[in-house]
Amino acid sequence: MNKRELAAAIAERTDRDKRDVEAVLNEFVATVTDTVASGEPVVLTGFAKFIRVDRGPRMARNPQTGAPVKVPAKKAARITPLKAFKDAVVGGKAVKKAAKKAPAKKTAAKKAAPAKKAAPAKKAVAKKAPAKKAPAKKATARR
Repeated sequence: MNKRELAAAIAERTDRDKRDVEAVLNEFVATVTDTVASGEPVVLTGFAKFIRVDRGPRMARNPQTGAPVKVPAKKAARITPLKAFKDAVVGGKAVKKAAKKAPAKKTAAKKAAPAKKAAPAKKAVAKKAPAKKAPAKKATARR
């Protein structure tokens, strides 16, 4: 999905004009970029964390010749997905829209009867299945 498709999807979900959503999306990207470039982190709760990282100089090797090469210090961006986003991706669950909650009704507090202690539940013991052995393969002689 590219930026235009994202703007169209957001416009459809929120019943807004595509151009307005695309303009807001462009400003969002510009604001996050400017903020992170200035050295301040941006955290979108439940989605991602954007941080500028300063990497020091180091020695590396040229993979073709094996010669050591100096890599200068540099600044890089790090984007870290947060727990709610990772859980949604791994679990395959879509994010639900925020539902409007009905105002809470005040109810008279009732006295609860004292709870009886229940006997602790017994844990089932898991049995391991015997391991299956793979058939042995013949080794071929090398010349």
